[in-house]
Formats: sequence, structure tokens, C-alpha cells
Amino acid sequence: KAKAKISGALPKIDFSGFILSLYSSGLVQLGKVEDPVTGKKSKNLLLASHTIDMMAMLEEKTKGNLTEEENNLFRSILSEIRIAFVEAGK
Repeated sequence: KAKAKISGALPKIDFSGFILSLYSSGLVQLGKVEDPVTGKKSKNLLLASHTIDMMAMLEEKTKGNLTEEENNLFRSILSEIRIAFVEAGK
């Protein structure tokens, strides 16, 4: 079987990139940034809540297994997205 070539550079796969991806998805779901597919902003608070819950679960499951840098980043973006969720619900 032939492998398809992927054009363009993809980001390195690491934990920080993964949680930043979840964070970015959450911001789209909260209507804070444009959806990259549609180019429009729209809110889906139920989906945003689900994303935040997944991030919180990951925080609990990875406790003690992250570097200090990863842990600080994770705590920071989880706090930021929780605040954004509260603001989006007003």
C-alpha cells in the first residue's frame, strides 16, 4: 500500500500541543474566536462545557506525570477557559 504524502508542516505531537488544541476548540465553542471551517463565531455552551470537563479529567488523570512547564500551562489555560465559559454564559 502506498502512503499518502502530507503536505505542509504539522506541529510536533506533544502534550502541550494537545491541550492547546483542546483549548482552541473550547474558544471556538464559546464563540470567542471564529470557527476555522466556517469563518464565523457561534456559541455552543453545551459542547464547550464538555470540552472543559474533558480538560479537567485530563488534569486529574495526568497529575504528577507532567513537567512543571506542562503543568503550569495546563493550569493556566484551564483557568482561562473556565473564566471564558462563565463570561459567555452571561
